[in-house]
Amino acid sequence: MRKTIQPLNLTARRLAQATLLSSALVTGQVLALGAPEKQDLTFGFIKLTDMAPLAIAYEKGFFEDEGLYVQLKAQANWRVLLDGVIDGRLDGAHMLAGQPLGATVGFGTEAHIVTAYTMDLNGNAITLSQDVWEMMRPDLPKDDEGKPVHPISAEHLQPVIEEYNFMGENFNLGMVFPVSTHNYELRYWLAAGGIHPGYYAPQRGDTSGTQDAEVQISVTPPPQMPSTLEAGTIHGYSVGEPWNQQAVFRDIGVPVITDYDIRNNIAEKVFGVNNDWAESYPNTHLRVVRALIRAGHWLDENDNANRKEAAEIISNSYYVGADYEVIANSMTGVFEFEKGDVRPAPDYNVFFRYNATYPYYSDAIWYLTQMRRWGQLPEAKSDDWYMQTAQKVFLPEVYQEAAESLIADGLLKAEDFPDFAQEDGMRSIDHTTFIDGEKFDARQPNQYLQQFPIGLKNDETP
Repeated sequence: MRKTIQPLNLTARRLAQATLLSSALVTGQVLALGAPEKQDLTFGFIKLTDMAPLAIAYEKGFFEDEGLYVQLKAQANWRVLLDGVIDGRLDGAHMLAGQPLGATVGFGTEAHIVTAYTMDLNGNAITLSQDVWEMMRPDLPKDDEGKPVHPISAEHLQPVIEEYNFMGENFNLGMVFPVSTHNYELRYWLAAGGIHPGYYAPQRGDTSGTQDAEVQISVTPPPQMPSTLEAGTIHGYSVGEPWNQQAVFRDIGVPVITDYDIRNNIAEKVFGVNNDWAESYPNTHLRVVRALIRAGHWLDENDNANRKEAAEIISNSYYVGADYEVIANSMTGVFEFEKGDVRPAPDYNVFFRYNATYPYYSDAIWYLTQMRRWGQLPEAKSDDWYMQTAQKVFLPEVYQEAAESLIADGLLKAEDFPDFAQEDGMRSIDHTTFIDGEKFDARQPNQYLQQFPIGLKNDETP
């Protein structure tokens, strides 16, 4: 395993590329795909477990198999990462699934960002401070062993919030970015328990997301979550791994629910690129997606047999930089809530199964409904608008071309992928379950929004 990422010098790189192209000509691969227009690439990531497909594509040589010479660079936060993709400092990046959508519709920085690859499903949790947990725990339903029954509803947090307010304190929660899964999952969980998480009002210049809020939700970069919680600045947070398990490891917080129990099997992270970049380098883009598909498959194949090795790789300080034991907790199919309360979580991290890597339009539409629900889209949109926007940002046609070329090359099998002849980009309505029992039909997003007692609908504005 490589401990650092050092690009080959130019001469060595060109010699390696010439060897690759010569070999590929024999198989006919280059004629089928076309040579990469750009070979030297820099991809950004945030220090989270679900950046793993990028690390694996690098460490296992999948990028080099495509004639691509990649540097992976950790970014300070999601905004810096997005700006890097927009201004060309980065060729692409590990992104929140909502980032390409948020940028394209103009919430925050406006730019046309696209994705042809979903990096993972699930992988997040909501963690509360030890003090908050001790206030909640006595009133929670318990099983025969005295352990809290999961999933835990946010209704059990309401008395704690009221007590903080009675003492004159705001109840503060952290999430990683306004258009992040973490923000929407946190808001979904709170609202399902009868707690109003607040609205955004960008039409009035208010992007705090705190209008009418019973709690104060703000942005904290993922690696800073545990220390911010320990300092008492926030009372809980919604984040990906390893930063929930880190709170348990350090005895400073308790994860109360995973996103699998809030809403499961919707895109979590994606690989995003600038649309201009995708149009300028179509062969390069296709080859990047090929390498990432192989990485996702490697991570999930043989019932997660490679996960321990993957956890060792990304525990390296260059990648995630957390203890192997902390990363392995969730990566190997278990999740620790209270100290010693370790429960099976086989689908906590999903990188390939359930067609995880396919960029479904329906996933994009769900994120857009959440933007509307909480006011990031301040005006009502037609059902057609949701679909057209999804088609503008998510590119299953590029994914399909990459997948079919991998099948033709004998690297993966047709049964590893959706049936492309039948695929319409919409997951089954029963594929995803939600903590409040509501159904999501991506073909009727406005009807979906009507179901919620808390949240904008119709022509309402915050």
